[in-house]
Amino acid sequence: MTRAEMRKAAQKKGKGGGADAGGTGGAGGGRRGAAAAAGPGKKRFIDYPRFGKTGVRRWLPSWKQWLSGFLLVFGCFVGLVFYLYQTTEIPNMNELVKGQNTIYYWADGSEMTRKGQTNRQIVPLDEISPNLQNAVIAAENQSFREDSGIDPKGMMRAVYNMAKGGETQGASTITQQYVKNAYLSQEQTLSRKVREFFITLKINQKLDKPEILKGYLNTSWFGRGANGAQAAAQAYYGIDAKDLDVCQSAMLAGLLKGAAYYDPTNPANKERAEGRWAWILDQMVKTKAITPEDRAKCTTFPTPVPLKPSTNMNGEISYLVDTANKYVLNNDKSITQQVIDKGGLKIYTTFEKDKVDALKKAVDDVKAENLNPQKRPDNDTNIQFGSASIRPSDGAIIALYGGDGVENGHFDNNADATGVQVGSTFKPFVLATAMQVGVQTAKEDGKPKRINADSRYLADDLSEIRKPDGSLVIGDDGKPYKQKNEDTSKHGYVSLRQAMQFSYNVPFVQLNQDVGGQNVADIAVQMGVKKDSLADPKTATFPLGTSTISPIRMATAYGTLAASGKESEPYSVTKVEVDGKERPGFGKKEAKVALEPTVADNVTDVLVNVAAKGTGTKTLALGRPVAGKTGTTDQNKSAWWVGYTPQLVTSVAMWREDPSKHERQSLNGTGGKASIHGGDIPTDVFTRYMKVALANEKVLDFPSPQPVGSEVDSSGAPSTPTAAPTPTMTDSPSAPTQTQQPTQPAPPQPTQTPTCVPGVDCPGDQQPTPTKTKTPHPTNTCLLGLPGCQTQQPTPTDTTTPGGGGKPTGKPTQTTPPPAPPGVAGQ
Repeated sequence: MTRAEMRKAAQKKGKGGGADAGGTGGAGGGRRGAAAAAGPGKKRFIDYPRFGKTGVRRWLPSWKQWLSGFLLVFGCFVGLVFYLYQTTEIPNMNELVKGQNTIYYWADGSEMTRKGQTNRQIVPLDEISPNLQNAVIAAENQSFREDSGIDPKGMMRAVYNMAKGGETQGASTITQQYVKNAYLSQEQTLSRKVREFFITLKINQKLDKPEILKGYLNTSWFGRGANGAQAAAQAYYGIDAKDLDVCQSAMLAGLLKGAAYYDPTNPANKERAEGRWAWILDQMVKTKAITPEDRAKCTTFPTPVPLKPSTNMNGEISYLVDTANKYVLNNDKSITQQVIDKGGLKIYTTFEKDKVDALKKAVDDVKAENLNPQKRPDNDTNIQFGSASIRPSDGAIIALYGGDGVENGHFDNNADATGVQVGSTFKPFVLATAMQVGVQTAKEDGKPKRINADSRYLADDLSEIRKPDGSLVIGDDGKPYKQKNEDTSKHGYVSLRQAMQFSYNVPFVQLNQDVGGQNVADIAVQMGVKKDSLADPKTATFPLGTSTISPIRMATAYGTLAASGKESEPYSVTKVEVDGKERPGFGKKEAKVALEPTVADNVTDVLVNVAAKGTGTKTLALGRPVAGKTGTTDQNKSAWWVGYTPQLVTSVAMWREDPSKHERQSLNGTGGKASIHGGDIPTDVFTRYMKVALANEKVLDFPSPQPVGSEVDSSGAPSTPTAAPTPTMTDSPSAPTQTQQPTQPAPPQPTQTPTCVPGVDCPGDQQPTPTKTKTPHPTNTCLLGLPGCQTQQPTPTDTTTPGGGGKPTGKPTQTTPPPAPPGVAGQ
């Protein structure tokens, strides 16, 4: 029955016209009567679910309901838009001239420096060159003079990108960008986009195009701390905005896409900046802003004038601020460089003023004592230092040295430099990999066998290098590759401990082949090295430090060793407040396990031996346990020392660079020396700084290393009848060097032919200690050059490496180290 029929039936029943009470109307009549009695009665305002329909049709709205719903939603939307439009107010432009500062604080909470929105001057449009106006329109919004101020497609694309977590920039009109610059924050959120939309509508209704263009050019950020066209013209070209020519205008217009990427002051940006400059000039021809003849006059890129640093950025302050800013930008994507320059932030850093001053003084004093640019202009000029000091197990950067200061024309932050090869400071990563991953030349339970520092490798100069399968490594010339050491001596087979002590190249190049260069790269990254700073791990010289790792990251990686294998990401900011509200995500991060504690402690034990008896003996002046490694690169283009105590790790890099070409130059002849090694000036800087930095710190020992791996000698190593000493028994940090034992009795003359091989760790003729046993043997098994022998071992210096004996001789003889030739990778 339809609704109308049921209503009529109900009315008839009320008049007595229905079936009698006895049910004479039959079953069908009874059902119809029941249905009529249960009819809808009063009509519903919204008939949903739909009465009288069954199945799916009962739940499908009618076309009238669809239309009503659409009109209702549309009406609400129009009402909301009207309400938001009416209630949205355009802020007063006068608020723009109220500059704020971004304030930086030392670790103790005292103010370090401040910078902010002080470089701005609002000027009329007629005081801004038409060349710049046309260049900006051609680059940013070619339809500006005709459009409505809104780009619906661009806004929808931005909303879509925000929804999927992608980039939100691009496709905004000049009017929209003006609104964002002048009245809103730079954060990329949906609420900010909605406000931008309504303010843009009002601006476009109330202001004409020249006023909008004036507002945009006076509020845009051009980099170099310049907000607005007038400030930008002064900052980049030292002239007023009204005097900008076509070529200069196109360069400035290119900065609006992102000054951090297109400011040619940064050498890394120059090619990109020149490309955008040329493109904008072509667009100006396309929009008929200039003629092809005008375009042809711009043949040379208009290089900006040198940056004029603020006096409150002198000394190391600019590099500290640079480091803190990079950390903030990487950890909070809503904060851009423009936001920082605009001001209103409080940035609390990890930098300790007394440590920063001590590091700068150490560098300055060493430079003053060793460099004389007036006397040696061809050797002592353009010398660069970069250094970083970090607390292990924490990651806090407490001090850094970034250069001579912006007041002296040095703007690059050397502490974060990534173009300087690290040399032999990379070798500990190879050793750590061999201890943790193992060598492919020996198997244990089907896996590469993990080794220890007593494993012996050939250290002869110009030795051939073999792959794990025994085949020769072939060089670029198609011939078997032969690796050089720092000196030309034949050292025979030496332990990896001794190879690290004297920084022999051959053993670590072979070890790198045995463990696999990619495994070494992976371990280095786990320890804190940036993957993009690594050289190709497939090259034979990869273990010799051809990678260009920053001082900050080298300190981080060595800090992992100091922290018994726990890697702590370096950080320079503990807290950030934006307009008085603290932002999350800053401060110390949770440490990650990069190496087994036993592995890290054994590598530390080897590096303690380097500092005490190897190429880093200058650190003995500290009077406390120190571990570290020197590094010198091919052609002597850089020299490193990276060292640490349990409380502090500090890296020091030294190199020579032509600032006009950004090319590395050899350090040969610097300071009047034939060559500079890591154990020389860099280690001196480290020692002077650490004396001050640790003056009030307790003298702590490193953890005692537990046994790790086993001795796995490389192919060809001679057998020895004695058990190899454990890492804690040879070259221990507390053991005095042989040259410190003048009262030791002279060794007896052997009566039988000795079996010792010069330059290999072995127990000597001395009585064994309680922890070290000696297998009886009728011959003298002493191997020259190591603590077990009773002959004096040469004490290495930063410019020499010890010589080696060659074949066994009738009796031990003292060896004299030859002078090291300059320009060969090694120490």
